[in-house]
Amino acid sequence: MANSILITGGAASGKSRFAVTSFSAFDNVLYLRMGEKLNTDIQNRINFNSEEKDLEWSIVHKQTAKPADEVGEHKFVIFDSVSAYTRVIIREMCKSAEELNDDKKKQIEKRIIDGITETMDKVLENHGSIVIITLETGFSIVHPDPAAAAYRDILGRVNQRIANSCEEAYFSASGIQFKIK
Repeated sequence: MANSILITGGAASGKSRFAVTSFSAFDNVLYLRMGEKLNTDIQNRINFNSEEKDLEWSIVHKQTAKPADEVGEHKFVIFDSVSAYTRVIIREMCKSAEELNDDKKKQIEKRIIDGITETMDKVLENHGSIVIITLETGFSIVHPDPAAAAYRDILGRVNQRIANSCEEAYFSASGIQFKIK
């Protein structure tokens, strides 16, 4: 298994299932959930790994600007997701959509990339592996709402940087994952 994997795709395309399955035989796994609570299917997969296979999995549901602080001694981390983390950082750095000029977007992108890179580095220090989940923005239309358009642009550029820094990248569609890197 690679030390760093990015899985991208549309909503409900199988990204989380891919990530959980990637670590299904491993102990000391952290599922770091940046967005809303886990859906029942993913929670059941994690419970199965924890109970039936006698593996230790931790779930942290936290919208934090410092995700690396949550890694601790975990060797295996699922970072779910870059898209939710992007919303956290935008909310922290902007009070209104009017602030989202080109300079501010670059500052936000840097902050997001730094936070994810720091998290990746912490996992690598633990001699582990990380699967990073994100939404693919490449198929979406330009939204007429300036805040939504800025979010899409920021996330798209962050996804590109993270994909280039990961050892492997996969695209998920209809529950099937395609290796793209």
